[in-house]
Order: sequence, then C-alpha cells, then structure tokens
Amino acid sequence: MVGQAVGLFAVTNVDDIVILALFFAEGAGHRGSARRIVLGQYLGFAAILVVAVAAAVGATFLPESVIPYLGLLPLALGLKAAWQAWRDRGDSGEGEPDRDGGPGPLEVAAVTFANGGDNIGVYVPVLATAGTGGMAVYTVVFLILVAVWCFAGRFFATRPVVAQALARWGHVLLPLVLITIGLLILVEGGAFGL
Repeated sequence: MVGQAVGLFAVTNVDDIVILALFFAEGAGHRGSARRIVLGQYLGFAAILVVAVAAAVGATFLPESVIPYLGLLPLALGLKAAWQAWRDRGDSGEGEPDRDGGPGPLEVAAVTFANGGDNIGVYVPVLATAGTGGMAVYTVVFLILVAVWCFAGRFFATRPVVAQALARWGHVLLPLVLITIGLLILVEGGAFGL
C-alpha cells in the first residue's frame, strides 16, 4: 500500500515540483522564505487532504460544481505576480536581502490547494476504498512526500543552470505558470460554461 501511495502522490503532483522551484527561486536571497514556502505547501496540501478524506467518508465540503472555480486563485495570484514583475521591471534587484521577501505561506497554500482540485478527484475514490487503516497510510505517506517535493523544488531552484534560468526568467515564468494553471482548472472544470 505504501508503494501505491507513493505512486499516486508522484503522478498527481509532478507539476508541483515546477511550481515549488519557481517559488524557491522567487524567494532566493530572502531570509525565511524557504520556511514560508514549505509551510504554505503543507497548509495547502493539508487542506487538499482534509477535503479528500471528508469526501471519502461522505461529508463533502465542496460541491463538485465549485471545484473548477478554484482556478480563480492561481489566476489572480498570477495576474498579481505579472503586475508586480511589470511594475518592478526597471529594478536591478541588488542591495540588502529583504527579510520578508518572496512568496508568503498563504500565497503558496492557495496555489497548492487550487492546483489540487484534480488531486481531490483522484484521492476520494482511492481513500474511500482504502478503509480507515489505508486512509491513515496514504495520509502519512503523502505528508512525508510533501517534504520530499519541497526539497526537490528547492534543489532544482538552486542548481546553477536552473537557478540562472529562473533568476533571469522566473519573474516571467511564475506569473505565466500560475495564470496557465488557473485557466486550465477553469476550462477543464467547465467553469463559466468554458
């Protein structure tokens, strides 16, 4: 069952490594940003698990028709990041590292949760058939793997070639990825009749 949990997590969270790498690149040079990103990732993924477990035991928190509208969260955050990148386009970014710079935990949590709508849809039937003991195994394995994903995201963001590319293009890539994720969630979920 542990192997199944690892496989399920990996398949449903591949895109999170890219998003985490972008967040870690955005937070580079800002004290405490790694801690805020990891906290946000755990908050967002914990919310996904709470909804999936509750739905699996029959207490659905979010009607299925609402899930596509979660795409508005990364879309709004992407537009905000694009506006900030455009506004700061002439800033060289040199100087003293900003203590509170980089993404905040609630921003990371919102993106993680919104991007997890498909995870919820996959996790619910698996958890519903796993029973109480199996549900506990899946939950523990998933929470351990969130740490592995955070490590992998930070690892990729700190590789010289990747770090240089993210430093040069991250301010463009992060808004682009967030806006794309938001639009995909909205369109694939049929929000607004799309």
